[in-house]
Amino acid sequence: MDAYTPEIHDLVFDEATRKVGQVMGRVGPCWQLRPPGGGREWDASGPLRPATAAEKLSACVALVNARSRGELR
Repeated sequence: MDAYTPEIHDLVFDEATRKVGQVMGRVGPCWQLRPPGGGREWDASGPLRPATAAEKLSACVALVNARSRGELR
């Protein structure tokens, strides 16, 4: 079985942090992920996998809720 290698802008699930992130780049062994819709990037060195439809939907709902509360523009 081949290891998953994400592409830039893919939505992935970071197994180490248990968060969905958008792939922004890679430096050495670490991937730089950012929350969907923006926010602070984090380095992910643990296993990544494609985000499921449910995880993508949950991330989008969280983004819309944050915008409705005025936390994001």
